[in-house]
Amino acid sequence: MTNKPDASAVLVALQTAVLIIDPEGRIADVNAAGEAALNISATHLLGQKLADILNVPPGFDAAAIGPFAAYEVDLATTRGTNFRADFVATPFADWPEWRLVSIHAAAAAYRMGNRLERAGGTRSAIGVAAMLAHEIKNPLSGIRGAAQLLESRASVDDARMTRLIRTEVDRIAALLDQMEGFTDTRPRTPAPDNIHEIIDHVRQVAQSGFGSALRIVDSYDPSLPPVLVHRDSLVQILLNLLKNAAETAAEGETRTVRIRTAYRQGVSLAGEAGKRRRSLPIELCVIDDGPGAPPELADDMFDPFVSTKKAGRGLGLAIADKLMRDMGGIIQYSREGYPEMTVFRLLLQRAESQIL
Repeated sequence: MTNKPDASAVLVALQTAVLIIDPEGRIADVNAAGEAALNISATHLLGQKLADILNVPPGFDAAAIGPFAAYEVDLATTRGTNFRADFVATPFADWPEWRLVSIHAAAAAYRMGNRLERAGGTRSAIGVAAMLAHEIKNPLSGIRGAAQLLESRASVDDARMTRLIRTEVDRIAALLDQMEGFTDTRPRTPAPDNIHEIIDHVRQVAQSGFGSALRIVDSYDPSLPPVLVHRDSLVQILLNLLKNAAETAAEGETRTVRIRTAYRQGVSLAGEAGKRRRSLPIELCVIDDGPGAPPELADDMFDPFVSTKKAGRGLGLAIADKLMRDMGGIIQYSREGYPEMTVFRLLLQRAESQIL
């Protein structure tokens, strides 16, 4: 019979950020979720004053004795990460000058949980959509052929109508092509790859196409290990994010995009039934200085047919989310920093040690 987990093991496994604060207000210990929430490793956190790392809620005094709680408050780190969370500080019974601080980003956790829980229902919808896309494209090709035949015999006025029919058929077919991309359930086997080589390839493709509206700046961690990805899928995701950024630029304007990579301990994703959690330590951020999504759409950015563009079909980010889940990773959207920037954060598996 194995021993039960001790308190330190429970602290590591907690998904709530937990920090131990000493009498001088310095961070004495932090769990993995705390590193992820603050976007700073324990090595750099330990010994630092909490107030120098995080804009603590008004009224909180790290040196005061007694409990403190603030719910649904806006927090920001010195690295520019903004989030809304519950902030609770509790003194230790035997060490009243020491505090246990827990930071629970309830809204973000709820959104991520909802997205993962919806995956099963999404798969059912994908099956229906794939069938409809296939069935609709067959008669469309017949309609287009008939219109083209009529156009060869039509008067000038009638030819305008047949061209309108062909144009609309082509538009619907293009939409169905996008739908088929969303409904593609073929297995994509991830393989070890160099994430920076993939990013450099995407940069070249973007700059030879729509990249005239972009100023792309990189901020790489050169020590990153190989990442476990499906190369073509990641290329498609990154090109979509860069194109979205370019499309927010007004004519003659240049949009600045920063592509940042980093190694972040502590982020993991629950595995399928009977499997262990997947560690997602490779972080790839695409950050642009565009306006971002309207606040009312921010929670639904990755749902199909949700778009902030006037002529958008709302499938690009839904496909990106699907491809990321197919690779065993996560994509997140947020507005961070001062001034606020649009951040798409991709969390991916390391090629080695894929499980905790």
